[in-house]
Amino acid sequence: MRRSSVISRRVAAAAVSLVLASGAAACAGPEDTGAKDPAPGKDSGAPREGGTLTVLNSEPQSDFDPARLYTSGGGNVPSLVFRTLTTRNREAGAAGAEVVPDLATDTGRPNKDATEWTYTLKEGLAYEDGTPITSADVKYGVERSFAAELSGGAPYLRDWLVGGDTYQGPYKDGKGLASVVTPDARTIVFKLRKPEGEFPFVATQTQFTPVPKAKDTGAKYEEHPVSSGPYKVVKNERDGERLILERNPHWDPKTDEERKAYPDRIDVRSGLDEAVINQRLATSTGADAAAVTTDTNLGPAELAQIGSDKALAARVGTGHFGFVNYLAFNPKVKPFDNPKVRQAIAYAVNRTSVVNAAGGSALAEPATTFLPERAAFGHTPYDHFPAGKTGDPQKAKELLKEAGYPDGLTVTLLHSTAQNRATSPEIATAVQEALGKAGITVKLDGQEPNAFNEKRWTVKDAPGFFLSRWGADWPAGGPFLAPIFDGRQIVTNGSNYNHAQLNDPAVNREIDEINKLTDLKAAAPRWGALDKKIGEQALDVPLFHPVYKRLVGKNVKNVVISDWTGVLDVSQVAVK
Repeated sequence: MRRSSVISRRVAAAAVSLVLASGAAACAGPEDTGAKDPAPGKDSGAPREGGTLTVLNSEPQSDFDPARLYTSGGGNVPSLVFRTLTTRNREAGAAGAEVVPDLATDTGRPNKDATEWTYTLKEGLAYEDGTPITSADVKYGVERSFAAELSGGAPYLRDWLVGGDTYQGPYKDGKGLASVVTPDARTIVFKLRKPEGEFPFVATQTQFTPVPKAKDTGAKYEEHPVSSGPYKVVKNERDGERLILERNPHWDPKTDEERKAYPDRIDVRSGLDEAVINQRLATSTGADAAAVTTDTNLGPAELAQIGSDKALAARVGTGHFGFVNYLAFNPKVKPFDNPKVRQAIAYAVNRTSVVNAAGGSALAEPATTFLPERAAFGHTPYDHFPAGKTGDPQKAKELLKEAGYPDGLTVTLLHSTAQNRATSPEIATAVQEALGKAGITVKLDGQEPNAFNEKRWTVKDAPGFFLSRWGADWPAGGPFLAPIFDGRQIVTNGSNYNHAQLNDPAVNREIDEINKLTDLKAAAPRWGALDKKIGEQALDVPLFHPVYKRLVGKNVKNVVISDWTGVLDVSQVAVK
């Protein structure tokens, strides 16, 4: 998902439990799907069609073009308009981490080595004007996502499709992409450069949305994209600041088992202050009684207030996005080239103070693994440098002595000045205080967000020690580990996410072997084992996995939060 809270080359996928939240309640465990407690909005009868759902967001739903979006970016709103070959299973809990057919009849049919994937479109698919959707439209939708003027979407197809690394889109010379073949109006075949067992997940991304070539208006397409989903765009003001959707009369629910599409109208209002959003949802007067948010979390003070109000607590959903917040090392910079120094820092970290700085246990879970604590990612428990809840400064001092620093050392920690509870001054200060007890003096280097990202994503001038974060585009280990630890993904002239610049042939080889697996349940434990193996090198220090706490209006029903997105699915919501 391409949004300010998510790094542009990942994305978004996630792992979730849904609970009836109270202000100080801890989040559900890794296997809790929320079945024990009623979800917000599920205690007042069966959901019905009709009414207007209001979405109150802080981030604008900008670039509303399937070529420029990530997987259901903007908290699922695009998935109301854009259907793709596959989609996420729209169920709560672990079942929601599964990929299921959308426009296609299945999740894809691979050849023997997973270098070729074939899809067949369902019968009876139509756009908002009633014209049929064809495989040529899907092919064209993929091709236009390569155009420079429509940049911003997920990068996988450039890396995976044969010829994708040099293809420039259809606008300049009208040429198509030879590795995407449409033998007939319902069949489409993708030819890949290498095995990719997780291709069905990639096929959920909006680049796989059909686009009728005759209706393509290039960069202006976002103003009125042609709908293949249950809703069509009737108004797009100020590049997504106000987006109004109404029913697509040619959407056939018989071809779409995932989207419920209960409301008659969706009114998305963005660019709002987060405190204002939460206050409006809490008060729930007028149209706000039938409102939700897909990007605004509750803060510690708000949770404390809600904890004493049972009616409000019953309207809070809890979700876990597939994210890890961590301390990153660049071993090319001294003293972080010494493994014992990195290990000492891992022992010195006080995760309790870090969690408190991130908003407390209701908003953050302490982490010792890079992969989130959800089965879909292949999570395998480990703690190679056990420091307890509050750190082990004595063990850290011992390691520093072995590393040649008996009197301690001084290091600089790069962090963002943004108040985002992830790479913020509060997190940096918590790390500074903990390491100080181990004899490590930490100088803080706070940079505004753009400068911070430029520094941590560069190879040439990357700092040795900084706060970072990563999330996956879909709930699996591949998009979590490969961008961070695959040596072939080190980018020397652009944004580089392999902070440690690890280029281990054994790691690269195992990534390739796992990618050959089309049985995703068999692949998951392999990703977990690889995470554990890489963790032995102390190339990073996992700090915490974030937790989402979000309010819904009092008249909102049928809230579903899955192990994919971590936020409520607007395609399932009904209003009174």
